[in-house]
Amino acid sequence: MSIYIKNAWYVAAWANEVNRDLLKRRILGEPIVLYRKNDGTPVALIDRCAHKLLPLSMGHLAGDNLQCGYHGLEYDCSGACVRVPGQDRIPATAKVRSFPLVERYNAIWIWMGDPAMADPSKIHTVRKIGEPGWSVVDGGYQLHGGDFLNIAENLQDPAHTTYVHVRTIGNPATSEVPVKVEQGDDYVVAYRWSNNVPPPPIDKKNGNFKGLVDRCQYYNYFAPCVSRVDVVTMDAGQEHTEENMDKGLRVYSYKFLTPETESTTHFFWMQVRNFGAGDAKVQAELFAGLNQTFAEDNVIVTAVQREQAATGVRQQTWLSIDAGPSRVRKMLEDMAAAEQA
Repeated sequence: MSIYIKNAWYVAAWANEVNRDLLKRRILGEPIVLYRKNDGTPVALIDRCAHKLLPLSMGHLAGDNLQCGYHGLEYDCSGACVRVPGQDRIPATAKVRSFPLVERYNAIWIWMGDPAMADPSKIHTVRKIGEPGWSVVDGGYQLHGGDFLNIAENLQDPAHTTYVHVRTIGNPATSEVPVKVEQGDDYVVAYRWSNNVPPPPIDKKNGNFKGLVDRCQYYNYFAPCVSRVDVVTMDAGQEHTEENMDKGLRVYSYKFLTPETESTTHFFWMQVRNFGAGDAKVQAELFAGLNQTFAEDNVIVTAVQREQAATGVRQQTWLSIDAGPSRVRKMLEDMAAAEQA
């Protein structure tokens, strides 16, 4: 069974990646070419001419049309061929698939499934973005060497942070704190509160904490492709209300997963935070720290997947910390199976 879930919105690119140059990107195994019309509207077509199958990304734009670089066939934004040099008749088969797009949250979202089901209201809502006092770090991208499911499991696993992310978000004081797991129809959340603990290095620096803190991590996974980690660090001893949490150091860390192939994944990320507004230094440091954190995850997941492929075994031993990751995997596998039934 394929792991692809097609009837969903995926991030195809950051908005600033898509312009009047041709951007090629493989998504759910399909070659896609993206560009913008003269009025700025983004366009996505199959990156394959209907004639000799040359990638259209090797051609160029002719106004709002895309001209193949082999024999000059031109396709409009719907994928219909509108010009064949040297003949008036355009064959009925001279067309390529186009894909619904929505530009939102500084990203270009693509729908790879049935176009009739492409409802923009189904795009996940990013919390706090654009609200006073909250700032955004976005534009993060890495191509990860793990498959969609292995990466989803990693993102739903608070227990690994102590050991994988020692220099950034890891905190040894949380390693013995049990993780609680809840599940709904299309989401899984794994969470824990660590009370009266030293702040991790990145929080100590940004929050100016002088003593012990209470710290929560809510690892939310929204099927099929959005991870949101809600992290709050606050002075120890306060009541854990939403109001007090917003007064502490609070970060919503979003990861948007887009399968490239069955074994590789586009990893887009952004962060919404309530500190360091307008501070370019904080912005740059956070981007670098997050980029390092996710690169560390990539090393781990890629190595895990390599050994899985070599042995034919996905996992040998099951631990209590696997409750969240295993539920995410089953939720996504069930979605893929239902769509392909």
